[in-house]
Amino acid sequence: MAKNDPVDLEFSVDRGSPVPLYFQLAQQLEAAIERGRLSPGSLLGNEIELAGRLGLSRPTVRQAIQSLVDKGLLVRRRGIGTQVVHSQVRRPLELSSLYDDLEAAGQRPATQVLHYGTEAAGPEVAAALAVPEGGDVCRVERLRLTHGEPMAYLRNHLPSDLLPGDTRAELESTGLYRLMRGAGITLHSARQSVGARVATAEEAKLLGEEAGAPLLTMERTTFDDTGRPVEYAAHLYRASRYAFEFQLLVRS
Repeated sequence: MAKNDPVDLEFSVDRGSPVPLYFQLAQQLEAAIERGRLSPGSLLGNEIELAGRLGLSRPTVRQAIQSLVDKGLLVRRRGIGTQVVHSQVRRPLELSSLYDDLEAAGQRPATQVLHYGTEAAGPEVAAALAVPEGGDVCRVERLRLTHGEPMAYLRNHLPSDLLPGDTRAELESTGLYRLMRGAGITLHSARQSVGARVATAEEAKLLGEEAGAPLLTMERTTFDDTGRPVEYAAHLYRASRYAFEFQLLVRS
């Protein structure tokens, strides 16, 4: 198949279901994008062809596609057709590495290490890592990408003696938690807060967004199985590409 040929996928709808037909189709398209069957840059068949194949009306197909255009998963390009832009990563709130989560989801993660070095701990970092203020800590700044597109800006502070030697090169090809486990560190628990704010001009340029675009924020202090703080993280995620998932239980 040529690169610009439309992807031929099989979809089906249940006409006896109370779920609207456009929504059924939209869900299947979104699932195909999330699972990598429709990768960024893939073209969908035109609305007339897709409607004919499924026995649906053209307005129904148009509504399904528009719902994913509104989500930022598809884009209509004049002279090209409807094209997959990206999939939004939905990440469960658990003690896991973004790199591992993206890899497990087939998102082909990549990393650019923007900074790796030792610095004096400020009050916030010192309190989080339980080290003296002004003492040495390691600061790591990375840009995480999927399919070559920026996803998140990651800033981590670690105890200076946590990892052996200079691991900058290794961080280009793997995740921080994987390196920790390889160094014999057992991650046990974390305190984490999630929030949101708008991107500064510098952050927007780094993440490929417009200044003022919404960003998700995450701050985390991670502890090993001895109770020692081993990481203080402050991460920024593109809200257009990323979402946290919560599981809520009824308290008895």
